[in-house]
Amino acid sequence: MSLTSCHVHFSPSSERIVYLSGSLLRSLKLSGKKTIQLKFGHETLTAAVKPINRQGNHLYLSAGVRQTIKVPKTGSISYVQGEDIDLQLGPLIGVLTDGDRKSDSPFGSRSGYIRQLIRMGERKAYVFAFTPRDVNWTKETVNGYFLNSAGAWYRKVVPLPDVVYNRLPSRYAETTASIMSMRERFVRKGVPFFNWSFFNKSDVYKLLDKDVEALEHLPESVNNPRAEKIKEMLENHQFIYFKPTAGSLGIGIYRLTYHPKRGYFARYRRGNTNVLLRFTNFNSLMRMLETRHGSGLGRYVSQQGVRLIEIDGCPIDFRFHMHKNGRNEWVPVGIGAKKAGRGSVTTHIKNGGSLLTPEQALSRVFGDKADDMLIKAKAVSVKLSQAIERNFPHTLGELGLDIGIDKDGEVWMFEANAKPGRSIFAHPSLRAQGRDSMSHILEHCMYLSKFKEQGGED
Repeated sequence: MSLTSCHVHFSPSSERIVYLSGSLLRSLKLSGKKTIQLKFGHETLTAAVKPINRQGNHLYLSAGVRQTIKVPKTGSISYVQGEDIDLQLGPLIGVLTDGDRKSDSPFGSRSGYIRQLIRMGERKAYVFAFTPRDVNWTKETVNGYFLNSAGAWYRKVVPLPDVVYNRLPSRYAETTASIMSMRERFVRKGVPFFNWSFFNKSDVYKLLDKDVEALEHLPESVNNPRAEKIKEMLENHQFIYFKPTAGSLGIGIYRLTYHPKRGYFARYRRGNTNVLLRFTNFNSLMRMLETRHGSGLGRYVSQQGVRLIEIDGCPIDFRFHMHKNGRNEWVPVGIGAKKAGRGSVTTHIKNGGSLLTPEQALSRVFGDKADDMLIKAKAVSVKLSQAIERNFPHTLGELGLDIGIDKDGEVWMFEANAKPGRSIFAHPSLRAQGRDSMSHILEHCMYLSKFKEQGGED
């Protein structure tokens, strides 16, 4: 299957006719054919084919063709030939999200990111956004959101897409019967659907529980630990992180510490303040946690503390934004170093943390060995992504790994996020990585939809 690009135009004819320029007819080896099989998304039709005298790769779709297979607009687009299809236009890439239907930002705070993604893909693919409400399973169509040349949103009904990139923002919504059913229906229709769902903190550790390659980089982690286990972990590791399985942004996380001569300490965030409490015995520490959370403690994970590298006495960890590329390989595309705020449990920016490039952070700690350390951490991030994918039953294309490096230069993974946030790309030095991230998403959509890059622009 070869991939090239052509310019799509619309013709007013009501018949089902496709007009092809001479060079396009020759490259498709369709010279002399009277009819062709044309595919767009999950729609296929048979149309008459006629040559047209024009230089370059040009394709004119009659109104009869365009309205049947629902091609949304003119412009430069990719095409492929398959074993059973003479010509397939696309790919048709659907970005699944949710929103409030406002005309200028229909997807709330995600509108800007989706706008950039659509813009980046528009010369090689038809990229659109949609919400679960926009799918008509009876007709097998989607009422998608596209951008016009002026940057305004407009709606267009298209066939089921070639691939779906899932950016649904709500953990809760993903557990509802309707969303679970929708995902399964796409897969049954043969539509690749990647970034299946959010992970819970405990999910990844269960996935990797028996993966030898991954385990050497995972701190000890216990889901819903009993009080005796928390006490044992504190005695073994001196400090642990105690965090909600479905949490995000560092909310609800405790750093619990044990000093044999000074007792037990709990550090956490309350409102906009960092809190540090001291307890003379373990039972009083547990009473505080039970008072604050009650039965909610059953949804917590206890994780071994790791002595992270520090700058100015503040711990540093790293967000590795991982992507599958157009060859289906994992690559670290964006890396941000996060420095904890003074007295903070986590490195989250909202909790007083600050963002650095990995080179800035590692050179402060490792000096002339910084480059080697970054190469090592990248290799581990790829190995961990491969391990997660190996053990996860659905298609993945993007991961956010929270990585730590200890004072001995060992690399650890604390969390993996299946739908990573993009806050690291706000750093001026990481904006180019943000563009690379979007480019990799589109590349992987091309791969999954079998529009593999082999040709070039005409």
